[in-house]
Amino acid sequence: MRFEISKVLDAIEGRVCTDPLLARAVVDLAEVIRWQDLDGGRPASLLRLGMVIDALSRQLEEDSVPVYAIVHRALLSDADLTSNERMVVRRWADDGLVEVLDHPGDRMLEVADLLGLPVLSRVRFDGRGGRYPWLGQAGRVLAPVPGAGGPVFIAHVGGGQSPASGSRSPAGAKLLTRQWRCPESGCALFGGGGGGGAFADLARVDRAPAGQPPPSLRNGVPTCPRHGARLSDAGPRPRTEVLAVRIGGMVRRRFALTEAQPVLVGRAPDSSGGIVLGQWLNDEARRWISRSHVRFELRATAPGRGEVIVTDISTNGSGVRPGGSMAEPDRIALAPQQSRVLAAGDIIELYPGVQVGRADELPSDAKFTPNSVMAEAPTMAMRLPRP
Repeated sequence: MRFEISKVLDAIEGRVCTDPLLARAVVDLAEVIRWQDLDGGRPASLLRLGMVIDALSRQLEEDSVPVYAIVHRALLSDADLTSNERMVVRRWADDGLVEVLDHPGDRMLEVADLLGLPVLSRVRFDGRGGRYPWLGQAGRVLAPVPGAGGPVFIAHVGGGQSPASGSRSPAGAKLLTRQWRCPESGCALFGGGGGGGAFADLARVDRAPAGQPPPSLRNGVPTCPRHGARLSDAGPRPRTEVLAVRIGGMVRRRFALTEAQPVLVGRAPDSSGGIVLGQWLNDEARRWISRSHVRFELRATAPGRGEVIVTDISTNGSGVRPGGSMAEPDRIALAPQQSRVLAAGDIIELYPGVQVGRADELPSDAKFTPNSVMAEAPTMAMRLPRP
């Protein structure tokens, strides 16, 4: 059972991040782990985060949905967690996958405000509506509660049943145009890579400038939320585009494309940062799609403007669905070594039903549920409430 739980925690690790381009909701980990009514188990369990992530995936009808987790430092020594769970949270902190704070305060609401993300919490946030008026908007604050097949969301602030994103605040939009540096050596959030903790030598995060979390604003000054130190401006943040992979009608994952590095998408690209599709493909698609099938690049065309260039680097070629049209007469062949600018609404089709496009132009329309991060969880660790 211990091995199975470790596999689940590894799967959950792939769904936590502080990347403002990819996170889909904000949570307070100290709150989530104590929702004992979700599984009827121990007083605190890190597996409950996986249950909430699964609920978010089902609601958004997407796979690989990450959350932005705020962590109270006391959690790193919480005796209600197992030693393995505490070690995992420390590793996440050292890798910059979560924010660990001495006094989280309203940081969860600040992140949601800066990034326009929904909040998953049972707290009502009474008295905060003046500072954060969006708290009254439908879908911006949802409470995960027990359901027959796992957690479901209910609205106890603002109404709505589905998580809803909003616009980034003006301060957030401004902060995210710049890179920031923390004076503390080895800062996992605003340094050059992984943190300086016990797992620094094992850190898997090589944080790109575009993936930096939003700074905390203290008296209007950009500040490192972890160290409380004033951040220095390290120059403009690279331009970015968020693309998504849709297979069989379901968005399987999103990824960020920056000016700094092209991204290869295929069955199993060898390059670092490549998008691997093999685990979602059927046999016919695996035979057709090359290991590295298409290359996406973001090129600047003018100050503040850029365009996405897609190049077919496969053996069998690809297709373009202009404007998202699925009509066969509209399909444009993209031959091997041919390049094309990805226009608004365009979808690149590697194989029928295997598509890549801009995330906001590629909705899910599948009739099946996303993969669960809890698939490997032992039954005794998950006592779901009876219907």
